Amino acid sequence: MQVKFLLRFLILFLVLCGGLVASAQAPGILRRLPRGGMGGGGGSDSLERRSKSEDSVNISYRLLDSTFIHRFDSSLNDFSRWFPVPPTHRYLGNTGTATQSLLFEGPKQIGFDPGFHSFDAYKWRAADAQFFTTSRPYTQLGYLVGGQQEQHIEIFHTQNIRPYWNFSLRYRLINSPGFFRNQRANHNNYQVGSWYESPNKRYNNYFVLVANALQAGENGGILGSRFLDSAIFNDRFTIPTRLGGSQQFTSSLFGGGSLATANRYNEVTAIMRQQYDLGRKDSLVTDTSVIPLFYPRLRFEHTLQYKNDRFRFYDQAEEDTTYYETFYKFDPATDSVDLQDRWIELSNDFSIYQFPDAKNLQQFLKAGIQFQFLQGTTTRGTFNLYNLIGHGEYRNRTRNRKWEIGASGRLHLNGFNAGDYHAYGSLQRNVPRLGNLLIGGESINRSPSFAYDTRSSFYLDDAAKSFSKENTTHFFGSLGIEKLRLRLTGDYFLISNYLYLKNFYELQQEAALFNVLRIGASKQFRLSPRWSLYSDVWVQQKTGDAELNIPLVFTRNRLVFEGTFFRRLNLATGLEMRYHTPYEGDDYSPVLGRYFYQQGYTINNRPDMAAFFNFRIRTFRAFVRAENLNSFEWTKDPGFTGNNMGAPEYPYPGLVIRFGINWTFLN
Repeated sequence: MQVKFLLRFLILFLVLCGGLVASAQAPGILRRLPRGGMGGGGGSDSLERRSKSEDSVNISYRLLDSTFIHRFDSSLNDFSRWFPVPPTHRYLGNTGTATQSLLFEGPKQIGFDPGFHSFDAYKWRAADAQFFTTSRPYTQLGYLVGGQQEQHIEIFHTQNIRPYWNFSLRYRLINSPGFFRNQRANHNNYQVGSWYESPNKRYNNYFVLVANALQAGENGGILGSRFLDSAIFNDRFTIPTRLGGSQQFTSSLFGGGSLATANRYNEVTAIMRQQYDLGRKDSLVTDTSVIPLFYPRLRFEHTLQYKNDRFRFYDQAEEDTTYYETFYKFDPATDSVDLQDRWIELSNDFSIYQFPDAKNLQQFLKAGIQFQFLQGTTTRGTFNLYNLIGHGEYRNRTRNRKWEIGASGRLHLNGFNAGDYHAYGSLQRNVPRLGNLLIGGESINRSPSFAYDTRSSFYLDDAAKSFSKENTTHFFGSLGIEKLRLRLTGDYFLISNYLYLKNFYELQQEAALFNVLRIGASKQFRLSPRWSLYSDVWVQQKTGDAELNIPLVFTRNRLVFEGTFFRRLNLATGLEMRYHTPYEGDDYSPVLGRYFYQQGYTINNRPDMAAFFNFRIRTFRAFVRAENLNSFEWTKDPGFTGNNMGAPEYPYPGLVIRFGINWTFLN
């Protein structure tokens, strides 16, 4: 396995180097004009706004289902932009283990869903793929090291190999042995993208290939919190765990070795989208050239998607048999456990766009039909399923950019998920002397994921159960006041037939209607020309008797000293604090790879504290962080042994020092 991975990495590296050499030899790489106008994000320190110099580049990107043009943001004060675990998530004590949001989130998709989402933070999604246009070949190399030989490697390269054809390549490795036994994670992400636009601008071709190979050891938690208070176990790796037996695993740069007890998810997605436009030709004449333009009125679009996903839990440790008898009420037939679901999906989508204003591509009507074929293989058989889906969308961003209207709908007309729908609408307005106002709502009706189907290998409940469709109504709004550096948000969820997990394996549904209200505020306080306090606060409350536990308050604050020194040194250093109020947080089921509702164990943590020192010199960035400073204990033997808890019997590590670099190369 290690040899195969080394070969793949070597091939990827040679391809990247070959692309750099080819770009250096190719004369006259031209910048393709963005088709959607100059919308989109980027911070006050974006690459686009730098002065024209030897390290400048004009690079932008768009997403597959978006008309906006985005820019890179190279700001330094938020390390979470470069780290896979979002700051609003908790995890099981090691980077790469299952995560869960501390903020309530409604369902994210309708239609067919295999049901495995606890590792989504480490996945790359094809729908989020970026398609670039760049004036110069652009490469980023990132490397991060942490405690216990934790290592992250990321490589990104994009270039226009022809004036109208862009290619991009991205790779990421997360290898983290962990501070506790049997929790090593080894994740690999791959992405290849291509965007071709014909010289006459009538035809576009988008292609993206995304692969996620995730492997996370499962230790079931430590055998008791009492071990954390014993001086005998100051080396946390010696604390016994529920799963994985007594085996210990060494680490290497590329995660060599095997895991006796782990969840292993492999997902491959390939999408090819073709568009052909009918409309009016035009041109832009300059002193030195003639740039062809095209104003479409009608667009035909075809999208072909292929997915191959495998979700597997296996345990080869002979000592773990009693664990399954105790927590899952089943006795493995042998000394090992091996459960897996595999799905192959092939879908065809045909859509038609109509542009009322040919010079405003961010105003359009869209209608389409999709056919989805699914083949599943589990330990209980092979199944062929299908879905027929209709969808439509209206979007309008006015030329003066004061109004933006979005409305979309998706309905499963026939097939396995017939009756699922998602209706969405939003209105955005730039209010003079106030700020940017957004209001909207959505209604989601979705089938239970396949993990709730008795044909799934992961259906471990005692008897077959029938589950209704889950329905969620979500109203949301936000107000951004730039003068005050303030953003206010609000979300209201109204939920019926809520689906959840209980007692490690029991599938449950809450028939009663209940609601969740969440409000948030984000503000930058300028304490002085160099000192700022960035504060994010959320308050959330459930109404009703549903078995759902969420913290009342979650806050994140960063006290930062930042500025530019000696003309080229950009510095951001300070302290970061995260805190949530005590609550009965969900426990974790290793076999199902899901968090589940529990009562009786209250997570009452100290505020998470970290110190950081980040800087950038031209295209070189460096990050240094000391995390979990809150774990320091004044005892007879002082040390960082006051561990916070991520979930019941899943402690966070003590002091962790991380050092990372990110270097951009232009050719």
